[in-house]
Amino acid sequence: MPSSPTLTGEHPQLSVIIPCKNEAENLPILIAEIARALSGRALEILVVDDGSSDGTGQAAHAAGLANSVPVRVIRHAASAGQSAAVRSGVLHARGAIIITTDGDGQNDPAFMPALVDKLEGLGSGCGMVGGQRVGRKDSTIKRYASRFANGLRGAMLADKTRDSGCGLKAVRAELFRRLPYFDGWHRFMAALVLREGFDVAFVDVTDRPRQFGVSKYGVLDRALVGVLDLLGVWWLKSRFRRRPQASEVSFEPAFPPSSTEKGAPAP
Repeated sequence: MPSSPTLTGEHPQLSVIIPCKNEAENLPILIAEIARALSGRALEILVVDDGSSDGTGQAAHAAGLANSVPVRVIRHAASAGQSAAVRSGVLHARGAIIITTDGDGQNDPAFMPALVDKLEGLGSGCGMVGGQRVGRKDSTIKRYASRFANGLRGAMLADKTRDSGCGLKAVRAELFRRLPYFDGWHRFMAALVLREGFDVAFVDVTDRPRQFGVSKYGVLDRALVGVLDLLGVWWLKSRFRRRPQASEVSFEPAFPPSSTEKGAPAP
């Protein structure tokens, strides 16, 4: 039996979001790894089932019971894509810090504590700590496409990362919910967090090969959309050049004194 994470009530410290489609074979392994990696921390796991047809939701529920970890299943009636699945998880999450990870098991949960510890250690000025993959296990075409996309994105957005596509991230929940949403936002998290005036940091993480199945979110079918998304994020950033330093001004007394306080006779 794996050591049990701290079970939670209504307010876990961490919410781990797993967007997935037809990952019933990978989820039991992934959920067991998350339970081990975050043992002793108050957490919940949200599996967002993006219109699966293979029993993904049932597999997630069973894995939660087997590993004594709270698993909530959020189901899309029809597939809406990875960004929509992440957003559904964010809107349902109860933790103060949200961790995202891909459902195929290529992101190693062993790095989750390092992400959370770094985010907490850097203080409230840091909004996100993301993983940056080393030793990529993707296909050749996917690696080259990713390298080109990351180079172009970095040149246009100056988002401080060489790998915005890594699914492993830790983000402050309050900040995550106020980021502008669009289909494809999960690939531009660093730029969006920086736009809100927060800093970002990164941890090198090991990439792993997928054990079962094939990717449900391809490369070529999203290439043009990715370019359009990049232009959109660049426009958002260019339209928000200066963040005002706003603070409330207090005066003493806060309100004018009443007539009785001035010494006037009471009626």
